[in-house]
Amino acid sequence: MSGGFLMRLKRFLATHYGIGRDPTVQDAGLSFRAKYNFFQELLESNSELLKIIADMETKLHGRELFGMAYVRSQSSRAVFHAMRMIRAFEGLSGRPRPVLNTLVEGIREEVKLALMARRDQENTSFALPLSKVTASMVDDVGGKCANLGEVGNRVGLPVPRGFAVTTTAFRAFFEAAGLPEEIARLKLTLALDDPASLAAVSEDIQHLILRAELPPAVARAIVDAHRDMAGKAGVPPEDLKVAMRSSAIGEDGELSFAGQYLSILNVPAERLLSSYKYVAASLYTPRAISYRVLKGIADDDVAMSVACLEMVESRAAGVMYTRHPLHPEQDRVIINAVWGLGPYAVDGVVNPDTYVVAKDGSGVLETRVSEKPVMLVGAAHGTLEEKPVPEALRTAPCLDEARILQLADYGLSLERHYGCPQDVEWALDPEGRLVILQSRPLAMAPGAEMAGACGRPDMPRVTGREVLATGGEPASSGVGVGPVVRVLRDEDLEGFPQGGVLVAGHSSPKYMVVMPRCAAIVAEHGSVTGHMASLCREFGVPTLLGVPNALSLLPEGEVVTVDAWSATIYRGRVEELAGLGAPREILLKDTPVHGVLTRVMGLIAPLHLLDPKSKDFCEASCTTIHDVMRLLHEWSYTEMFRISDMASGQAGMAMRLAAVTGLDLYVIDLGGGIAPGAGKGGKVAVEEIVSRPFLALLDGLVLDREHVRTPRPVQLKGFMSVLGEQMLSSPTSGGQRFGDKSYAIISDKYLNFSSRVGYHYGVLDCYCGKTVNKNYITFSFKGGAADDVKRSRRARGIALILTRLGFTVEVVGDRVAGRFQKFEPAVIEERLVSMGRLLQFTRQTDMLMVDEKSVAAMADCFFSGACQFTGEGANGRETS
Repeated sequence: MSGGFLMRLKRFLATHYGIGRDPTVQDAGLSFRAKYNFFQELLESNSELLKIIADMETKLHGRELFGMAYVRSQSSRAVFHAMRMIRAFEGLSGRPRPVLNTLVEGIREEVKLALMARRDQENTSFALPLSKVTASMVDDVGGKCANLGEVGNRVGLPVPRGFAVTTTAFRAFFEAAGLPEEIARLKLTLALDDPASLAAVSEDIQHLILRAELPPAVARAIVDAHRDMAGKAGVPPEDLKVAMRSSAIGEDGELSFAGQYLSILNVPAERLLSSYKYVAASLYTPRAISYRVLKGIADDDVAMSVACLEMVESRAAGVMYTRHPLHPEQDRVIINAVWGLGPYAVDGVVNPDTYVVAKDGSGVLETRVSEKPVMLVGAAHGTLEEKPVPEALRTAPCLDEARILQLADYGLSLERHYGCPQDVEWALDPEGRLVILQSRPLAMAPGAEMAGACGRPDMPRVTGREVLATGGEPASSGVGVGPVVRVLRDEDLEGFPQGGVLVAGHSSPKYMVVMPRCAAIVAEHGSVTGHMASLCREFGVPTLLGVPNALSLLPEGEVVTVDAWSATIYRGRVEELAGLGAPREILLKDTPVHGVLTRVMGLIAPLHLLDPKSKDFCEASCTTIHDVMRLLHEWSYTEMFRISDMASGQAGMAMRLAAVTGLDLYVIDLGGGIAPGAGKGGKVAVEEIVSRPFLALLDGLVLDREHVRTPRPVQLKGFMSVLGEQMLSSPTSGGQRFGDKSYAIISDKYLNFSSRVGYHYGVLDCYCGKTVNKNYITFSFKGGAADDVKRSRRARGIALILTRLGFTVEVVGDRVAGRFQKFEPAVIEERLVSMGRLLQFTRQTDMLMVDEKSVAAMADCFFSGACQFTGEGANGRETS
């Protein structure tokens, strides 16, 4: 046997099976992967915490329903993710953080005390008639029942007769049958990353619930409530069929669970109790179990109420939107209708009729009648069946003009009451009476929100006033009037006038120092889940983020009216809007549950760590969950470079890329990223890379001969600024020079690219596979050799480029972060090519950012296809 064959065999066994591999390399590889997993965990929890804080602030300042279960669940999740970030950072850095652990444990105890201070006696009724239910009873009857009771009892609109089987009944059922302990035991066998395991556990739990006996008192309460409802309907109980609809609590957070749980229509009296158990068991579908475990929601904070409603044998039914979900700027009510029961309209089985009604009272604007060949109806034996629509009705409208206008009027009443656009289910009963079956906040299409999560329907129409700017996203709703004050640097915050409208290129938590004096804030870039957005909601400052060209469109000193409900900025004081600056009435204001949320938010949301370069940016300055999150997120990137350096120091772990990139670039393969047998001699060629995302990035990153020959431009003014900055900087200042090594951590579908050049770094994280919902690119860029102002301008220039590429972007100081997600692999790869170009394009550009015009000029230059920014297009053109 030849020596060459033996060597190839040895390499094959070492590569694919680890046989004969140097154990020290194996150990180092395992250690690196473990630390990298910690880094990923930390980033995941950071993202979740931002969503939790934003959602809790929306509940605090909006009109959405929530109960104590919501407060318990979200605060528990916030503590869970903060602890997870600490554990991940300890694993990443290899050092314990006792100060942070003690702080978060203390916050956990304070949250417990706040929650215990409002532990109402549980409702002792197992069944409550809807005539006694209001929105404040969400903990007892769930959101769906609470809303329906509110619609009937406070808005005064017709709803079906019915009752709620309460959460008290649900807990009594589970406790009597010993279900919590059995469910906990079954969940011990759960493997979340194994769909088969998830399905098996879900099936076992649901079977357990269905086999359990209802306590006699619970069963009797349900049967008695059904009998009472039959008496009021004037029919024998055995003839009264009902709809049993899920009304869960504990998951009314930032995600919608519409359609998640079971609802059963046309239930006869003899199946009343078994149907109740089926609805209760749907709390443990595979998706619901997975969501709660991953989000840190305890089963103790989850319960199922069931709405038991008189079955409406509807002649017609459908859905009504009180604002167009794609074009919310249009003052229109949209009504869809089909013959028979509503599910065929909701599920898209039949193309519905569509009616468009003007909100200003001018009538029906449009009627589109579809052919409706079939309809869903209730069968005599207590099920549902599809029937053909009579020939004469197939192309006939389901509603006449009078009922269309009446239904639209109902919708506007609901919108006024709840203070936001509504998604309404309705039915036309056999007597021709319109009935509301459900009303909930309308989910707007991404980018289409005109007034945040809950707009203001009573906004007066503004005519004859000059509009200076439109667009962006409301981070905090309201109206502010005052003179424009541009903030381009930290010094501009000094002497900020009372009642000024702060206008900036990017959002920054540093602006907190003047928020009490701000009439409004407008920024060209920023995220509604970012740090500054949280502060704006906390201070109640009307804020618009992502307003295109705000700095150039809003003149310094000009009095403007910022309408953060409709994302419009007017010249001058608009009197009809000026009075709307006060916070709107809160649906649950002055209730005990609102007070508890306020106290809990004081422990979670306030942010005090604003400037990473400050000496106070440390553990000792942390007092809230938000502080801990900001600190660890900032520190994690430094640790990421350290573990990458560790990998490059181990022979066989990191391979140098044999390509001209201008970077000292090392590749670390997590598995499947390079071709078998590649990486000989510690080097890997581009043609040996098989990682899909890394190949795409290299398409833009690898330099051609023209790039290699062309020297980088130097602005003399910028160069002297950089030279002076670095001569005056101490070794421990913000002007720290990074090591020259950069890293690509890859697998077949995954890429984490960390580049360090001089005084700046960029981190790109990406997954690119066949599953569209998993695909994403995140990018973070920070630092530079120039002063703060020039670095900030470069960050905003990069942000402008990312925005044009379709990224969601946030800028804080000299750091820009962007996210691009849920696109086909080909689109992800196309963006990665652009990101490769961007990484080359941004090098050494900070010294060229000599004025504000450089920001837009830099972006224009990038999209012109130029390989580098020369400073052309800005005022300064002194090149050498």
